[in-house]
Amino acid sequence: MAANNTSDVIQVRYDKLDALRAAGRDPFVITTSDRDTLTETIKNNFEEYENKDVCVAGRLLSKRGKGKVSFMDLHDRTGKIQIFAKFDDLGEEEYGFLKKWDIGDIVEVKGFVFKTQMGEISVHAKAVRLLSKSLKPLPEKYHGLTNTDLRYRQRYVDLIMNPEVKDTFIKRSKIISSIRRYLDGQGFMEVETPMLVSNAGGAAARPFITHFNALDEDLKLRISLELYLKRLIVGGLERVYEIGRVFRNEGVDTRHNPEFTLMELYQAYTDYNGMMDLTENLYRHVAQEVLGTTKITYNGVEMDLGKPFERITMLDAVKKYSGVDFNEINSDEEAKAVAKEKGIAFEDRHKKGDILNLFFEEFAEEHMIQPTFVMDHPIEISPLTKKKPEDPNYVERFEFFMNGWEMANAYSELNDPIDQRERFKAQEELLAQGDEEANTTDEDFLNALEIGMPPTGGIGFGIDRMTMLLTDSAAIRDVLLFPTMKSLDK
Repeated sequence: MAANNTSDVIQVRYDKLDALRAAGRDPFVITTSDRDTLTETIKNNFEEYENKDVCVAGRLLSKRGKGKVSFMDLHDRTGKIQIFAKFDDLGEEEYGFLKKWDIGDIVEVKGFVFKTQMGEISVHAKAVRLLSKSLKPLPEKYHGLTNTDLRYRQRYVDLIMNPEVKDTFIKRSKIISSIRRYLDGQGFMEVETPMLVSNAGGAAARPFITHFNALDEDLKLRISLELYLKRLIVGGLERVYEIGRVFRNEGVDTRHNPEFTLMELYQAYTDYNGMMDLTENLYRHVAQEVLGTTKITYNGVEMDLGKPFERITMLDAVKKYSGVDFNEINSDEEAKAVAKEKGIAFEDRHKKGDILNLFFEEFAEEHMIQPTFVMDHPIEISPLTKKKPEDPNYVERFEFFMNGWEMANAYSELNDPIDQRERFKAQEELLAQGDEEANTTDEDFLNALEIGMPPTGGIGFGIDRMTMLLTDSAAIRDVLLFPTMKSLDK
């Protein structure tokens, strides 16, 4: 029975359930359905299915009619189909139980396929069964679920009421499948690496910390996939990738969620140029396979993945959009002076390379609308990357941009264990100075490098941002089924 404080509308539904149970029609004891056909299959192949008996099942999302004739819309995972039910076909008892159905109920209908006088493909019901009773009403049909916060908290209702939301997540699944097909076809091997780690390295981010009771030891949730995947390159797997969740203890906005999906891959015997070629080909492949075109539109702006992606160094991008040529700046002090002149905030610990990056973020990043590789980053912000042989102040690294967003980050991977130890040492010093996002020394990873890692290219893709662009979604929460939300009792 329903609780005494249940609203009148909900109480009516509980009363109907009580009546069904009293008549031996409890829907919650049913364990399966005889469904044999999906609605989309019927509608796409009407000539084959006309006058054929079918069994369909799904959620009832509309109900109309009066007297001895009823029309209903049944929705399954592929779409909807109209149900036509008559008193004369079902009989008094069955038609009476059908009258106890509500919007939101899960139902099963057996009947034959036909087309109404209005030309709508429908199922003429011969037998009906209630599979599950919806005890709370759905939002009103014509207004749907529009409260954004409620949509994210009750995604199950959002998916029922807003078909475009379901389409977004179907595309997300297809995007990930397409990535896998492409990489598998290139000889990559999908692997899995630990989420709970003692040393959360591979990115500049603050980790979440948890306690492992069995070992009485604090562990961290991974912030990256990098260091374990490169261990596998050392082990001779040569081409590996992982698609998995990573966790960063940072703020929430339209492009950031504390847990998100990252795809990282590593390929032996190539460098960041090879990663640029792979990125171009992968993005084109996914767009063509999922969307049927290499031209995408995001927020009214068209981006063309079919054209060669632009390649520009960070130095040239900053010079182009800020007017400052960092090649003419010879010291950290000069860089800080120019930053003050341009109104760029920096920290005392920052060096020339850090400030170059700040200039890029302030002046250039927003202009990277079309697919663009921003190459050759300063060494200060790239602790895991190979130096450029001709200029050791910069590294063989690029970030891939579209729509002014960073979409991927790639390196010619540092495989010199002596250099890597020095980089870790520099990161430890930054940590001591208060940089909570700095890396710490990973002795086992250094041991792997001492065993020997071949020249390697690596890249990390943000799957969520990629999905945002390919589905024209305004916020990262629109492409996460269950985004992180503040507790309602806070």
